[in-house]
Amino acid sequence: MKYVVVSGGVVSGLGKGVTASSIGLILKSCGFRVTAIKIDPYLNIDAGTMSPIEHGEVYVLDDGGEVDLDLGNYERFMDIKLTRENNITTGKVYKHVLEKERRGDYLGKTVQVVPHITDAIQEWIERAARIPVDGQSGPADVCVIELGGTIGDIESMPFIEALGQFSYRVGSGNFCLIHVGLVPVLNVVGEQKTKPTQHSVRDLRGLGLSPNILACRSTKPLEDNVKAKLSQFCHVPMENVVTLYDCPNIWHIPLLLKEQKAHEAILRVLNLKGIAKEPALEEWSLMAKMSDKLHVPVRIAVVGKYTELLDSYLSIHKALLHASVARGKKLVIDWISASDLQQGAKKENPDAYKAVWKLLKGADGILVPGGFGNRGVEGKILAARYARENRVPYLGICLGMQLAVIEFARTVLGLPDANSTELDPNTKNPCVIFMPEGSKTHMGGTMRLGSRRTYFQTKDSKTAKLYGNRSFVDERHRHRYEVNPAMVPRLESSGLTFTGKDETGQRMEIVELPNHPFYVGAQFHPEYKSRPGKPSPLFLGLIGAASGELDMLLQQSCQETVVSRPQSNGKHEKKVYWKGAAKKPVSVVYSLCDRVYS
Repeated sequence: MKYVVVSGGVVSGLGKGVTASSIGLILKSCGFRVTAIKIDPYLNIDAGTMSPIEHGEVYVLDDGGEVDLDLGNYERFMDIKLTRENNITTGKVYKHVLEKERRGDYLGKTVQVVPHITDAIQEWIERAARIPVDGQSGPADVCVIELGGTIGDIESMPFIEALGQFSYRVGSGNFCLIHVGLVPVLNVVGEQKTKPTQHSVRDLRGLGLSPNILACRSTKPLEDNVKAKLSQFCHVPMENVVTLYDCPNIWHIPLLLKEQKAHEAILRVLNLKGIAKEPALEEWSLMAKMSDKLHVPVRIAVVGKYTELLDSYLSIHKALLHASVARGKKLVIDWISASDLQQGAKKENPDAYKAVWKLLKGADGILVPGGFGNRGVEGKILAARYARENRVPYLGICLGMQLAVIEFARTVLGLPDANSTELDPNTKNPCVIFMPEGSKTHMGGTMRLGSRRTYFQTKDSKTAKLYGNRSFVDERHRHRYEVNPAMVPRLESSGLTFTGKDETGQRMEIVELPNHPFYVGAQFHPEYKSRPGKPSPLFLGLIGAASGELDMLLQQSCQETVVSRPQSNGKHEKKVYWKGAAKKPVSVVYSLCDRVYS
């Protein structure tokens, strides 16, 4: 097993997660099987109880692990399925060691950070790295490890010590350290400054780790004299100093690494040069360049609770982007605070109230994401009602689905007090209720989490068609409350249709309004499984409906015509046309068969 560790210095938020994801992608394109691990130095067991405003979104894995959002980047870039073991936190490690101490596993020895915590970290890394994540059997060839936080943080010290020991243990030819630093430009001086990265590397070396490669964040490419200076003072070969400068979108980062031959530097350090293939990133490059050239806009209003930190809805944003690029549209998102839509805001903050309603009414589609708690709920219900009554394409996810059901019950069924028992425990018309298997005393890991199966009740629904007329689909969940089965007959008799249910038929998974252009709610979170080039079908449906192309999307077949022409370089150019289309080639097309052509 080969290990690539990505650390960061100077300031947080430099993009270590995207860098690690890009390294994984480019190594995978060289023909290697790749896995990833994220180390988070906080004491929480996992990200499940952390506020999205504090830490960004909680990303959910197939096995139900609630993890850091960077694991979502890894899955999207590398197209893999990680496990909860691939996210290591201080809380997990200490819990593991203390449980061993309580069992007497240490035979009366004094339990200390070194060697017991550091040994546990190294054992965890080796154990997690061996878990297959790409659908094949056996361990991967390379494990990319991102060390969260910034060099010098007190909470990171045990992990840095463990990684120092680990590098010696696995050997220099099996360990590559990439340090992400900042090279700022001061407006007064106008030149690229190397001192922040120099000091960061000095601190790193003082802690027992020496970087093999420097990845420098800057607004523009590094000048040669700046590279030479960093090489000299950081003891890194000049060809191993790469620039991650500002790009139109993050899909360009793997291409930047390839252009600067960063993969060759990594392969040299890991002694893999002789067996690696040339990186095959043609489709990725087409997608990145095509995204930059899109100009026909599609405007989506995202009505949420945590809109002050957009990382709170990172997977939502990415899933919308994947779908819009697949449909050849330029995505424009209007982030709307649900609280500003409510009647109370009309008096308290009339300017904000007027502005958000203008945005909502100007949207081509409306999305209400998941969330918890009372704040902004009535605003989300108003957004769902506006979409339903004005025939605006709507997608409600988790809480967004539940609130669409509540709105329908209040307005169409004439039940003004209809509500969720989460929001009003004493409601006489509980449309949404607490799940029997949930816990009301413990928050961490007690929800309905991870991949669960949804069975389509009819193949004639929009969602069934979007999923390729399959009989069932596996999607990831994260919720404590569900639609009340006792209310379903009354809701369906009034026009609302529950087109997807669990294996018991008692848990509502998908709701649709058949006589609406696109009004869909999903109890699961389809955004977690969306990938570049393979967008989530429900997001594809929303973008298609918002663009006036839903009927065409639903009618597309999976039959295509392939035209192959020889090129001067001896290779063949392949272009793909959809059956019934106007023989116009496209760069990236998503089909209902989950296949990508370029």
